[in-house]
Amino acid sequence: MASGWGIAGNKGRCYDFWIDFSECMSQCREPKDCAFLREDYLECLHHSKEFQRRNRIYKEEQRKLRAASQKADGGDSKDSHH
Repeated sequence: MASGWGIAGNKGRCYDFWIDFSECMSQCREPKDCAFLREDYLECLHHSKEFQRRNRIYKEEQRKLRAASQKADGGDSKDSHH
């Protein structure tokens, strides 16, 4: 990962983020100064923010589908759970 080599022998997808973060860490006075670059690098590696956003979108779509289904069934019956 930090070597710069990707799985296919090319430059790794996150290598540029790593270089930016590494340069910042070598030049900064405090590590918190590089927090945004670290966050970008980790997001490139793990996609955690992307997955969280996808999950929120999926849950909202499901909520809207349930609401439309309940409305089509004739009302807001709180007795039925599914």
